[in-house]
Amino acid sequence: MAEFLTIGEPMAVFAAEDLDASLVDAQRFHKFLAGAELNVAIGVSRLGHSADYISAVGADPFGQYITKAIAKAGVGTRYLSQSDHFWTGFYLKQRVSQGDPATYYFRKNSAAANFDQKNLDQIDFTGVKVAHLSGIFAALSANDLNVLKDLTQRLLAQQILVTFDPNLRPALWASRQQMIDTTNELARQANIVMPGIGEGEILMGSRDPNEIADFYLQQSDVTQAVIVKLGPDGALIKQRDGHQQVVTGFHVASVVDTVGAGDGFAVGLISGLIEGHTLSESVKRGCAIGALAVTSPGDNDGYPTPSELAQFYAAQAALSE
Repeated sequence: MAEFLTIGEPMAVFAAEDLDASLVDAQRFHKFLAGAELNVAIGVSRLGHSADYISAVGADPFGQYITKAIAKAGVGTRYLSQSDHFWTGFYLKQRVSQGDPATYYFRKNSAAANFDQKNLDQIDFTGVKVAHLSGIFAALSANDLNVLKDLTQRLLAQQILVTFDPNLRPALWASRQQMIDTTNELARQANIVMPGIGEGEILMGSRDPNEIADFYLQQSDVTQAVIVKLGPDGALIKQRDGHQQVVTGFHVASVVDTVGAGDGFAVGLISGLIEGHTLSESVKRGCAIGALAVTSPGDNDGYPTPSELAQFYAAQAALSE
């Protein structure tokens, strides 16, 4: 049995080692395991919780590498199928000294984009406390959008807490409007929605955290809380019962790579909720792991073990004295 469940597309990422070189000019790359939802599963597992990952890979070297790497990270692979007909996605990522790195994806018509919906019948929901979904899987194909909707209904029927991160990837959608409409539709079926400020502006037209939160709370009675990520400044929590709070964030001395910070936030939130912490305490942990994530080059290399998280809290407390 697993405490945590998620679905997504796993990929191999080739991260450039040449600082501030374009992807055209970079010569040296390092291979990592990647995928937004997979990042969350790995982070939750690293904190000592059982996690299962639902997806598909091709019968190719990337698929074999990903399967081995997921298992090595302690994430369950019983729902990771292998396709003989479709390939495994991968992407290139720039290394930059500041800002967000450029990326380039090779994922069209991948094994994950052709996930067999019948595989959902194999899932054992016993013991699952939290399931995490994102807009990325829905953007891969019309097939995967149907899969995600089906899975969401199964989760809600089992009264499993569903968290949703928009995780906008405009390049994957046929149009901007389709991305907006579909992402907001998916958010309606989540118990907790966690957009960023920039995502809120795209999805509902405002950068005001309160307006973003109100939009998603008013969309659906299913949504009980909205957490608007504010970057280093923390996050706004707004709940259906009227409770509202801004949780302060953490600042780090050096930012190496911003990719994976949002997934790190989800790791903290979800692991805190699994452990029975309050929503506020869980969001605080999310801010901490999001901050740790930007200090390492890999998409999930900065996610901590319990002892490393305790050390980070201690170091931050010492700085504030």
